[in-house]
Formats: sequence, structure tokens, C-alpha cells
Amino acid sequence: MTIFKKKVDEEYLTVAETKEILEGLEVERAGDEDREMRYELARAIEHVNRFADLDPSEAREFVEQLVELEKVDEKTAKKIVDLKPQDRDELRAVFAQERYSLSGEELDEILNVVKQYV
Repeated sequence: MTIFKKKVDEEYLTVAETKEILEGLEVERAGDEDREMRYELARAIEHVNRFADLDPSEAREFVEQLVELEKVDEKTAKKIVDLKPQDRDELRAVFAQERYSLSGEELDEILNVVKQYV
């Protein structure tokens, strides 16, 4: 017998947004003494606590500013928010999987937005 899993929904999140969700889960699990926190969940919470340096509202605002540039889709904007690239080479690495490339001026526009949040 084979059990198939179907992907019901998919949503991209920044680390800050993920931290907000996991904090809620952590509080919920802490209230129920019978439920242990799984290893994977504990590691995920540890990861977001270490790497989330923006508030979820700041992260959403950052994503909105990047998407307004019309050169970045929401998925890529959330990668940029998490990575906060400091120069053109780091930013090009984010766009390496895309079917298009950006000019130097377009990269600089994106980096100017990133500098506001670093």
C-alpha cells in the first residue's frame, strides 16, 4: 500500500514571517505538557531565532518596496530580504536561476532598497 501526499498549498515566507508563525506554535506546544516538541520543529525555531533580524512588518514592507520596482517578483524579493546581498555579485547569485538578467542600473536600484534595511 502506497500513501501519496498531495501539496495543498504553497506560500513563500521571509525568515521574519516564519519566526512569527513558529513563536505561536512554540507557545501552543508549551501549554500542552503531553505534546513534545519534535526535533525538526525545535531546530527550525532555533534557526529563525538566530537569523531573523527584522520584524515581520518590516520584512513585508521591504518585500513590497522590492516588488514595486517591477524587476523582482515576490518569491525573489523574499529571498533578497532574507539574504540582504551587499553587492552586485551577491545579488546576481539570487537571480542566477531566473530566465532573465538585470542590468547594472537595475541591480543598483535593488541594492539601494536593501541598504535601507541593513
